Amino acid sequence: MSNALRLSEKWFRRGLWLVAFVFASFLIGLGGSLVGDLPQVEGTLRLDDFIDRAAAEPLRAQLREGERAERQTSAAREQAELALQVAQQATAAARETFTNWLATRRATSQPDQDAELIARTQALDALKAREGKAQQRIDALRQSSLDAEQSLERVRQQLGELESAAQQGLQAEHRRIELRVFGYRLALTLPLLAIAGWLFVKKRKSTWWPFVWGFIFFALFAFFVELVPYLPSYGGYVRYIVGIVLTVLAGRYAIVALNRYLARQKLAEDQPDIVRRHELSYDVALTRLGKGVCPGCERGVDLKDPAIDFCPHCGIGLFDHCRACDRRKSAFARFCPGCGTAAAAAPTT
Repeated sequence: MSNALRLSEKWFRRGLWLVAFVFASFLIGLGGSLVGDLPQVEGTLRLDDFIDRAAAEPLRAQLREGERAERQTSAAREQAELALQVAQQATAAARETFTNWLATRRATSQPDQDAELIARTQALDALKAREGKAQQRIDALRQSSLDAEQSLERVRQQLGELESAAQQGLQAEHRRIELRVFGYRLALTLPLLAIAGWLFVKKRKSTWWPFVWGFIFFALFAFFVELVPYLPSYGGYVRYIVGIVLTVLAGRYAIVALNRYLARQKLAEDQPDIVRRHELSYDVALTRLGKGVCPGCERGVDLKDPAIDFCPHCGIGLFDHCRACDRRKSAFARFCPGCGTAAAAAPTT
């Protein structure tokens, strides 16, 4: 009684469930590609689409020209600093030479070297003057670089204000595009979910049930997996509200289904025993008996107790005796397991 299905039927059903899952996987792949490509219906936006070009282009031109001049000034300053270093080295070497020569002159006290002293002093002064000119050039280049840097900073600030305003416009348009794309996705998935709901109610037990269930799996995956990540957040309010609505809808469906089931069960339990057993499907009855529950009310019953022939909860007959051999058997069995006599057959004489 624990196995209500024939062996071949069981394997066929497994194969059909496999067909349903494979069908759903291909539909999910197609749906995922379609949902992922939906943003392409909107054009690609750039910051320049929202900036004041009449004001931005001159600033950008000034910025480019200023950066080019800054690079040139930087290169010239490096050359000037190198020239200053060379001049300083030359001055230091000349000063050391002059100091040594002057010490020698004092030692010899030769008056005829006064002319050479003057010449050496003038040469040292010339080197010092060249060093000063190099320092002045570096100072001028530094001042020019500072002025250019301050001017570029003002240009960057003005351009940054324009780009900041454009960025706000770009972000606002991105939000509008996200909402439109979400609307496209919602318009695609909601009809699928509605069709899946109709198929679940009307066609889930039809001949083509593997394709019905495959489509149902696909619609559920498209809505709850592929659509939810794109759901606008707005601080989480939308997600929580959608979750509450879905929970209320699912809970209402479950409550209504439970009440209908209990009403049907109560109505069925009021029917005569023979009518109830006649309305029960053979496979359903065997499945429930295999689980140790009453086929009529689905409450637990100790089926191994030989003294229990009727359900103590609803009164439906669970066991009877064969008319031919008087063997105790399931009241839902079609044939006697002892002699093979049909359950409805009269006893042989």
